[in-house]
Amino acid sequence: MRLHRNLCFAVIDGLTLIFNEGKYADKVIQQLLKRDKRWGSRDRGFVAETTYDIVRWKRLYSEIAEVKEPYSREDLWRVFAVWATLRGIKLPDWKYFENTPSRKIKGRFDELSKIRKFKESIPDWMDELGVKELGEAAWTKEIAALNEQADVVLRVNTLKTTKEKLQAELFDLEIDTEFIKDHPNALRLKERANVFTSDAFKNGHFEVQDASSQLVAEFLNVEPGMRVVDTCAGAGGKTLHIASLMENKGQIIALDIYANKLNELKRRAKRNGAHNIEPRHIDSTKVIKKLYDKADRVLIDAPCSGLGVLRRNPDAKWKLEPAFLDKIKITQQEILQQYSRIVKPGGQMVYATCSILPSENQNQVKTFLASEAGKDFTFVKENKVLASKTGFDGFYMALLQKK
Repeated sequence: MRLHRNLCFAVIDGLTLIFNEGKYADKVIQQLLKRDKRWGSRDRGFVAETTYDIVRWKRLYSEIAEVKEPYSREDLWRVFAVWATLRGIKLPDWKYFENTPSRKIKGRFDELSKIRKFKESIPDWMDELGVKELGEAAWTKEIAALNEQADVVLRVNTLKTTKEKLQAELFDLEIDTEFIKDHPNALRLKERANVFTSDAFKNGHFEVQDASSQLVAEFLNVEPGMRVVDTCAGAGGKTLHIASLMENKGQIIALDIYANKLNELKRRAKRNGAHNIEPRHIDSTKVIKKLYDKADRVLIDAPCSGLGVLRRNPDAKWKLEPAFLDKIKITQQEILQQYSRIVKPGGQMVYATCSILPSENQNQVKTFLASEAGKDFTFVKENKVLASKTGFDGFYMALLQKK
């Protein structure tokens, strides 16, 4: 592979924003890809994947390059040189790469790869927490799986097409996909491709949604004609899936504290042809109280650490703080206590997170069931999804029934 100066500069600029200014990697990369209209898909792929790669392995590469935050541009070029050397890419004779100690880089890599927190490139506190919650062996496997690049998985919108028709439609665009066992509406791309420019996407035939995330709506046991409340709907990935499972019949109330996310859901629902979704902004407790005892099904896709989705958000490793985790666990329990009251007698509720930590998952459910609000509920079943076992995102979901 030959390195091109303008592409490498884009990567360095992106890393400066992500590491020094705390910007979100996905947003930075979106901007970078618009930088030069002459770039082809290969050029854009290089910029996006190299930036993500260096973000993912930040701690390991920084240790090898012997640099610390905040990074100067020279520091970032040194980190870039480590990335290229470890991939066997020949460094051009640019001034940034003068005196790059290639043999020393490889030696340091071998040395540091014996220590998990460097090998998997994670903060000390996260490594300690993972061991405490999952145990040494399970955490070692899980964090390795969470450092692999995520597959691109599509969820077929059955309101508009079928899995077989969509597969054929994409095949005509030279996008090859495969079915995934036990995921009835999923198609996995065999090779990465930009699916968002396709007519199939513009016509609402699919959404990009990881296979594990697709399990949540199915876990809710919805049926056409029901009244369903998605309490933390966000931009509506799972809401749209519920709409397709309900065949557009019945009512889905999509709640969120962020109005801008609900506006995005409206746009997506229109594209998907989902007509039974009613977004409601939670601007006061009245919005929730009005729904007490009214819903056949309630989904609580709770805010969480996001440790199960590090493969697609590698910068979260560096943004997450132990104090945030303590705070989010309090929020999760408050949400469970309050939103569970929306379920009507005989109805069901799913509590879900994209975390792999028992303290955010089964422990929260146990605490809820032992509380005053939880005494009306019985535990039906749970699903703990680990990236190391499935190859998809880490997720948790528990189904509870109201007496």
